[in-house]
Order: sequence, then C-alpha cells, then structure tokens
Amino acid sequence: MTYIPESVMRTTILLLVLLPLGLLAQTYEVTGTVKDGQGAAVAFANVFILKASDSSIVQGTSAREDGRFVLTNVLPDLYLLKASYFGSGSKMRALDISRDVNIGTIILDNNGSDLDEVIVTARQPTLEQKADRLVFHVENTIVSQGNTWDLIRNTPGVVNVQGSLQIRGQEATVYLNDRKIQLSPTEVQDLLEGLSGSSIASVELIQNPPARYDSEGGPILNIVTSRAVTPGYKGSLQGSFTQGVFPKYQVGSSHYFKNDKLNLFTNYSISPRKEFDDVPSTINFINTSDDIFARWESQLDRVTDKLTHNANLTADYDFDKRNSINLTSNFSYTPEDRVNNRLVMEALDASQNLDSTLVTTSLIDNQTLNLATDLTYEHRFDKAGRVVKVNGHFTRYDDTQDQDGSTDYFDPSGMFTRNFTFQTDAGQDIKIYTGQLDYFDLLGEVNFEAGFKQSVIRSSSRIDYLAVNGSQSNFPDASTDNYEYSEDISAGYVSFLRNWEKWSVKAGLRAEQTRAEGNSITLSETIIQDYFELFPSFYLMRNLGEENSMSFNYSRKLRRPNYRDLNPFRYYFNEYDFASGNPNLRPSFSHNFNLNLSLKNTYFIDLYYRDNGKYVMDLSFQDNQRQILRQERQNGLGSISYGLDLIVNESITNAWYLFAYGSLFVEEEKFLGVESGNVPITNRVEGVFLQVGNFFTLSGDGTFTGEASFTYLSSFLTGSYIQDATATLNLGVKKTFWDNRASVSVAFEDILNRSNALRTTRYLNQFNSYTKNEETQILRVGFTYNFGNFRLTDNQRDVNKTERDRL
Repeated sequence: MTYIPESVMRTTILLLVLLPLGLLAQTYEVTGTVKDGQGAAVAFANVFILKASDSSIVQGTSAREDGRFVLTNVLPDLYLLKASYFGSGSKMRALDISRDVNIGTIILDNNGSDLDEVIVTARQPTLEQKADRLVFHVENTIVSQGNTWDLIRNTPGVVNVQGSLQIRGQEATVYLNDRKIQLSPTEVQDLLEGLSGSSIASVELIQNPPARYDSEGGPILNIVTSRAVTPGYKGSLQGSFTQGVFPKYQVGSSHYFKNDKLNLFTNYSISPRKEFDDVPSTINFINTSDDIFARWESQLDRVTDKLTHNANLTADYDFDKRNSINLTSNFSYTPEDRVNNRLVMEALDASQNLDSTLVTTSLIDNQTLNLATDLTYEHRFDKAGRVVKVNGHFTRYDDTQDQDGSTDYFDPSGMFTRNFTFQTDAGQDIKIYTGQLDYFDLLGEVNFEAGFKQSVIRSSSRIDYLAVNGSQSNFPDASTDNYEYSEDISAGYVSFLRNWEKWSVKAGLRAEQTRAEGNSITLSETIIQDYFELFPSFYLMRNLGEENSMSFNYSRKLRRPNYRDLNPFRYYFNEYDFASGNPNLRPSFSHNFNLNLSLKNTYFIDLYYRDNGKYVMDLSFQDNQRQILRQERQNGLGSISYGLDLIVNESITNAWYLFAYGSLFVEEEKFLGVESGNVPITNRVEGVFLQVGNFFTLSGDGTFTGEASFTYLSSFLTGSYIQDATATLNLGVKKTFWDNRASVSVAFEDILNRSNALRTTRYLNQFNSYTKNEETQILRVGFTYNFGNFRLTDNQRDVNKTERDRL
C-alpha cells in the first residue's frame, strides 16, 4: 500500500485550494467584419494578427457565417492585421493594441495577396538566455529548412553520441511542446526526421529543469512548435534512403486537420532497416604478479534486420473558450528485430602463441510493443491566467527475446574439438498508470504553479534457459527465473516566478514519496525500498542592459534504475561473456549548479558544476582466474562533472549563419573494483569538446540551402571505460521546388570516418578494450511532398511521462 506523508498531502491540498488569488496582466479583444468587394459578408475567411517587428504570426481565427470575427486574449503591442480567403486578401492594417478594438470592415480584394503568398524572408536564428533555460529561436530561419532531427543535432551544446542526444555528457530527454517523446532513441530519430523543421518555433535547452518537471532525469530538450492558427487540412509524404554498409529506408505520411473546435494530427511511418556493426575487442588476463598470462582477441560481426511501425495521434477539442480536452497516443511496434552475431575469438598464451579458437554464432529474435495514451482536460477560469489541468496516462510495454547460440572450439591446428549450445527465452511486460493535477495562477505579480502526481508501475519479467548442451559452469544452475517489480510514487510541487525590471527570481520545491519492491520468485528474494525526498530548485537572473544578462541556477535531481537493469538475469554473448542485471540498484541524487553570462545575445559563457552522486554505471569486470568478462550495472561511489562552456551565435552575412560551441570539462567517476580486491577506483578525464555549424543560403530566392558541421570530442568517460577522441564532419544540401510543396535533400555524414572510437578499461588487474564500429559514414537522400493547405501549423504533441524513460 502506498504511503503518502500527511504533511505533503495537507500542503498540496492547501496550495491548490486555499491560496489567495491576484490580478493578471490585461489582455484585449479585436473585432470586425470581413466583406468582399461587393459588400457581401465572407464566411469562414481567415483573419490573422502578426507581430509588427518581424511579421511572425501571433494569432488567427475564422470569420463566422455573417463575416464577423473575434480575436481574444491579445496582449498590448504593435501588430499587423490581415484577412484572406481562397486567393483573395486584404491590405495589411497596423494596430496599436492598448484597449479593446473594433476595426470595422475589412475588404477582400481579388488582386490582394493571400497570406499563404506572403513570403517571410528567412531570418537568422537567435539565442536567448532565460532564468531557467537557453532558448534557440529558429522559426523562419535558415536552420529550420530541414527536418527537426537535423535542427536538434545542430542546436548549440547538443552532441549526437551514437544516436543518443547528450548535453555535457548526460543523455537529454526530448520533449515536444512540454510533452515527453516516449520512444527509444532510434524511434525518436525516426519521428523527428519526419517532422518538418519549418513547423518549429524554438528549441529550449533546460539544464536544470524546474519543479513542474519530474525530479527524475537530466537535461531537457524541449521542442516548441509554431502555433496552429489557420483552419483547414494539410498533409505530407516523406521518404528517405540511407546507404551505409547496407541500405535503409523510411516512408511516412502526416495529416493535420483544424476547424473551430477540433485540431487533429496523425502520422504513420514504416522503417525497414538492415544494419551492420563490427566490434573488435581485446582482453588481457593478468595474474597476481601483474603479468599478462593470456590474451583474447575477438572480432564480432553483427547484422540486424529490423522492421518498425510508428503511429501517432493527437486530438484537441475545444468545448468552449474555457474548456478543452486533449488525447495523445503513441504506438510503436517492432514485429521483426533479428540479430545475427558471429564472434571469432583467438585465445593466446603469454608468448602470444595461439592456444585455441572459439567461433560463436547466435541468432536473437526480438519483438517489441510500446503503446502510450495520454488524456488531458484543461479548464480556464473567468479570471485570465487561472488554469487547472487534469491528466491521466497509461503505458503498455511488451518485449520478448529468443536466443539460440552455438560455440565451436578448435585447437591451434584448426582441428574441431567440441561444441557448446544454449537457448534462452525471455520476456518483459510493463504497465504504467499515472494521474496528475496542475494549477496555474498569478498572485499579484508572482506566477504561481502547483500540482500533484501519482504513479503506479508494475513490471513482470521472466527468462528460461533451454537446451543447454555441453559442460559449462558459467551458466546458472536455475533453468528459469521470474522477477516481479512494483513501484508507487506520490509527488507534489509548488513553484513561484517574479519578474522585476532588472531581476528575475524563480523558486520551486518538489516532494516525492517512493515505495518499490522487487521479488525474485525463483530465488525467493525480496528487496524493498521506501524513501521520501525533497527536490528544491532556484533560478536568479540579472539584466545587465540591452541583450546582456547574468544568471545562476541550482536544482537537486534523482535518477532511478531502468526496469530492465533491475532484473537479476544474464544475457549471454557467449559462455565467457555476458551481461547481468542487478536488483540491488538504488536511485542516485545529484546537485546541479550553473553560472551563466550572456552578452548581446551572441556570446554565452557558462560555468557549471554537477555532483552526480552514486549514479548507476555500466561497468565491465574480468575474472582473471576463470577468464570471464561480465558487464553489470552498479551504483558508483561518486561522480562529479565541471567545466566552462562558450557559445558564439553569429550571422556572418545575410546568407551565412555560424554557431560555435566550445567546452573545457572534467569528468571524474569512482566505483568499486569488485574483481580487484574491492578497491575504490577513480577514472578522470580532462577533455575538450568543439562543435561548429555553418548554414548557407545558396540561392537568391532561398530555395537552395546547405550546411557544413564539424564536431570534435577529445575523450570521454563511459562507465569503467575511457573513450578516445572522435571527429565528425557532415555536409548537406536541400532544394525546394513546386512553390515549396516539395523538397529534396542530400546529406553525407561522417566524411572523415572518425565517429567511432576505442574504449579502454585499464586499472590494477583489469585491462580490456573494444571499438564499436557502427554505420556512421552514410549517404542519405530524402524527399518530402506537401499537399493541402501545407503552410498550416500542426498541434503535434507527445506524452510527458518520465516513468517511460526507464523502459
């Protein structure tokens, strides 16, 4: 039974129900009537207001049947207003909004240009430092001309490490409009490659997420789409061909419909892929005299045939101007994920003479189903700015894995000596239920947020060891195991934001009560964790004049182990090399500090320090006596990260935009050397990271663009391994045609073939290394065709559940 501390419940209820309410900044209405040249009312004409400063669309609506329209909640500012209807358009009208305005009659002229024909010249992107995040504004800019994946990996400070988006060595969580994308890194890439960058307004880098976000996790990349303003329908077809060692394909289609009440977005993609990677590795076995008495040299070749279906649905329905509901559902199904492994291992003695050869072949069949559904109800009170949101979420995740393995042994002359075979059958079923209540208001000049969330997670796993033939003591005695895991989390938060002329302060506090229970049924072992934790966050910002600012922020966070890592099962590569779970893993807690300086919104200096605590590390240990290599997850003894970052964001010319990101950093990790007499081991790296992006407009009409990017990483820590330097050079061009309805792009990635690097463990009696050579050097050709009113902006969202990150 879940225990919720009485004090937490009492505080949350009081904050949600009894706090006094204040006044909100004033907004106004703009009204009028749309008529044609003969004076007849034009029903359902599109009416827009645009910012006078840059002509970006702020808000839009449709005229009623009598031609009248109302634009509500318009903030005081200078605007341009325009109406359009099937090729007819009005003249731009300037508005200075400081009160409710009735502009009278707008006349549509057949010679007038429709809004869809207004060409907004691509601007250069800008960076903006806020109290709790760095905002990369990209709407109508050169960097948003490709797809969203290209945009994200070219965001300053973001590095793509073998398909994983990372910020300062931590994997980033990707959000879309403040809703988490609940897919694997590969599926996230597939989704974002199918989303046009032209629909993106900005990308937010949130180093220390505030209290409203779950306490679990590291930095956040929040993708903010442009606002949906125009009724109508649009659709697109996307396809891409990628040539590495093997060809890969992706085909997808997206559809969006909007009227006065309903916003509907759906997309589907299918991705047949054949992938290859080879992994050369070396293990040096060391005796008690610190001498190498044996050496294993291995070559693993892996071919993966994979077929994935992705489907997404987002539906927004407005009952009236104060009540709305949103349904978001993501579906990912991989019916075929077949991995063929062939490992050749040569065992050498101390004199480097061949002792024996092992040839292992294994076939792994995986099937995965990942379904997430999110339902949100929102009520906006009569008092502007006061909002209540109620959310419910359900996740169903099923994964099955069958493995057949066989090893042939040969003597130094190549003569066959014996054979060992094994089969395993494994599966995992995870269900996640969450309910959440959020309240937003303005208390005087203080923005106030509060909320409560309840999460229930149930995981059931099994593994069967079948048909083990041949003598091999490394396999477990038990022929099967079942593992049941349950987790209940109760959380509440409050947050306050206050802005002055030169100062901004934001503070929040999140409280979480967690109870987790893991039960190995076969081994009759139960592990229970029960803890209550507080997670404060604080942000302070000082404006130093026009476009200059300094800020400081702090937050306490935690990371929980992935559900799969808690399973006490072994997954074998061969009988001498396996990975095992660890049911004794504990959550880790971190303290994060940042000091930022922004100069002219062009130069950004960031000094950071992060105490990562005893976070879960992926470690490898070699048993020199038994000559076994095992990989396991383990809580480290401690970890710290600190460094100095510099970002330059500059338009060299109107046709050339440049950003450069440089970082001097230190990573230090401590863990227990369990095969080295349980001696504490410290790994430390002093490194340099450099990222340069160049974006070019290659034609006068802006339909031909190009990019060139370069990334360098001197060294890196990953578990017990230290990674050598990597360097990546990418080139790409894109051409749009048919009045921007179609586009073709060509990209050549990892031209230098330096994205893969050697990883080495070397301390005391541990000495092993490997290089995972993935298909990073590729040629990709993409094609997109837009149809319908393709300049509409969609309402695409995604589910926002941290619990799914641990699948």
